[in-house]
Amino acid sequence: MKVNKRSILFASVILLITALIQCGVYITDYYHADRDAIVAFQQNQTVTKQVLSDDTIAYVPDNARQGIIFYPGGKVDTAAYEPLASALSEQNIAVFLVEMPFHLAVLDADAADGIQDQYPDISSWYMAGHSLGGTMAAYYLEEHHESFEGLILLASYSTYDLSQTQLNVLSIAGSEDQVLSWDQYEANKINLPDTMTEIILEGGNHAQFGMYGPQSGDGQALITNEAQIESTVQYILKYIEKEAVNK
Repeated sequence: MKVNKRSILFASVILLITALIQCGVYITDYYHADRDAIVAFQQNQTVTKQVLSDDTIAYVPDNARQGIIFYPGGKVDTAAYEPLASALSEQNIAVFLVEMPFHLAVLDADAADGIQDQYPDISSWYMAGHSLGGTMAAYYLEEHHESFEGLILLASYSTYDLSQTQLNVLSIAGSEDQVLSWDQYEANKINLPDTMTEIILEGGNHAQFGMYGPQSGDGQALITNEAQIESTVQYILKYIEKEAVNK
């Protein structure tokens, strides 16, 4: 049977359009920040939010000496991590929430470039990230580890070998997290230094490191969103204070 070339071309165009539509739906569908919950959480906080020229959200207290550059989780609104950032800033730690193309850190893993140069008074820097953001923060450190004190992973792991670096790593995951691949989490511990500190937050889940509502496939948290963020802040503070003493 003779194949009509125009029919093949037409079918190919339809497939391409379908693929583009599906791609467009994927990259524009993401978890939005819960603005009301964020406002309620921040009502007594004093450090003013800034938005830098590249849309990075920054909470920079006066005289901060420690800074955290944070990569958001995949398909999550950057603003969802403002409660974590602002709570840390109240403890005199500067936090920079990096805006990612289409909310995917994998599309701009080097987004941290240039932030340190803008804040020369900050002497100790840490990379951090949630889920996919944590993995890409680890990727960034593979080439830039000498400029940082450590890495903070929230519901995440490093697929890049940082085991021979001088980085100090804090890993926090929720006991009820059903989004995180625990098999990959365990398998990739080999990529982190032996000095890594691991915290399993009892009752926490995957989504509650930010404020963006429930995440598909996640476990039911046994603690509140506020409690998970506040506990995370306390663990990060202890980690940074310990690093400051040992420095």
